Amino acid sequence: MHVFRNARIYTGDRAKPLVQALAVDGETIVAAGEESEVRKAVGPSAELVDLDGAAVLPGLNDSHIHTANYARGLSEVDLRDARCLEEALAAISEHAMRLAPGAWLFGGRWNSNTWERPVQPDRLALDAVCPDRPVALPSIDGHTVWVNSVALRMVGIDRTTPDPVGGEIARDAAGEPTGILRESASYPLRELMTGGELRPQLRAAQEELLALGLTSVHDIDGEDCRAAYLEMYGAGELKLRVHKAIPVKHLDAAIEEGRFTGQGDAWFSTGPVKLFSDGALGSHTCHMSRPFSGDSHNVGIAVTPYDELLRLIRRANAAGIAVATHAIGDQANHLVLDAYEEVGTRGRLRNRIEHAQHLRRADILRMARLGVVASMQPVHCTSDIDLVDSLLAEQQLSSYAWRTMLNTGVPLAFGSDAPVEHPNPFPALHAAVTRTRSDGTPPGGWQPQERLSMAEALTAHTLGSAYASGEEAVKGVLAPGRLADLIAVDTDPFVDPVLHTQVLTTVVGGEVRWRRS
Repeated sequence: MHVFRNARIYTGDRAKPLVQALAVDGETIVAAGEESEVRKAVGPSAELVDLDGAAVLPGLNDSHIHTANYARGLSEVDLRDARCLEEALAAISEHAMRLAPGAWLFGGRWNSNTWERPVQPDRLALDAVCPDRPVALPSIDGHTVWVNSVALRMVGIDRTTPDPVGGEIARDAAGEPTGILRESASYPLRELMTGGELRPQLRAAQEELLALGLTSVHDIDGEDCRAAYLEMYGAGELKLRVHKAIPVKHLDAAIEEGRFTGQGDAWFSTGPVKLFSDGALGSHTCHMSRPFSGDSHNVGIAVTPYDELLRLIRRANAAGIAVATHAIGDQANHLVLDAYEEVGTRGRLRNRIEHAQHLRRADILRMARLGVVASMQPVHCTSDIDLVDSLLAEQQLSSYAWRTMLNTGVPLAFGSDAPVEHPNPFPALHAAVTRTRSDGTPPGGWQPQERLSMAEALTAHTLGSAYASGEEAVKGVLAPGRLADLIAVDTDPFVDPVLHTQVLTTVVGGEVRWRRS
């Protein structure tokens, strides 16, 4: 029995929004209120945990994160900060010197949209610094992979290789592959990016996530990630709660194994199957109803044809598996909603749209009517301001429409999409409330009518994510009967700016799992 005391505890509970203390028995909160009444409820034998006057929040819950990719990325080349091709190549060359001869070089997260010369790179540039080892580097949005000539040869891609369904091999004027592979064309490379011993990498990443205030995650990575988490759980190494998605290529096997969404316990549970409807705005592959500005023949890529999308949704839902479909462009979102509506599972399973970035107003109304969860990442908005203004300038769409969604009744769940963005949830909360970049631009916020209050943003990152996984009755709120997952922070989010907030203590299941030294 513990009493967490000496804090301003924002519970997220409308009946009692601010309390001084919480009593915890095992993993569950048994009392919340003034310290004297809480201590009286549990008796004198309870251990007191002093939180030094900090602000306390429900543990944050990332509704869309690739923890295996994030874990691997901690030891791979990171090109996020490169501002030109030359800086990227210098970082790649330096990283290559630390690898064994001939070993694959992975990592990436480059963003040519922000380079001084915003043109996508090619294999020849990589060949200049890595002529003898294969290199495969996903872009920051993960929908384009930049490879060198050695990598192309190793996966058998040349001028005679046709574009796969749902993908594109970029080619030069002579028809030769440039080294840019979009969407499904990059899948053969992605299979090679999952090597290495994942369990120790996930243990290290877990510490990073706890230090950021995350107590629960909805993981979107593969079956190797699932196996590693189950090993960690069995060995008593799991410190945060995992809702684990099913990769679409494993759907049939998962059904045969008897998996269904919600199966498991409060520490590890089966999530939805992850499908792809389109690509990403930064890669110019999100599926739009009208062409991108300045690119009159490009409406993006339908990664999964509609008939196949419909078949997969129907098969998953019939087996009790919810569906989380990646959709960014307005046409992709429209088609996903068509499919959800045709299958008709409202009230039985919580189907989701991952990202839900650019929608027609009528489709937001339809999302609310169908009960489809919008699983969104606030920092995508502030990262993409210039891209939206340039590529979608002439399209009358609702972009990152959090306020409109909430007002319409769309369930909203927040996450990071790490490692596409950093998993730190506090810049996400800042973006949701201000709709400005970290430097405060644009003044007043981009499309400020879509801003949220801090209470609404926190709810989306706690109770909203719990709702998306069907766990809103057990977590996301600090109240009796709920799980004791909470964080103490150095900034009161209802008083001060949250952008640079640091976590002081992270508690999961009533135990301190991480503490700032």
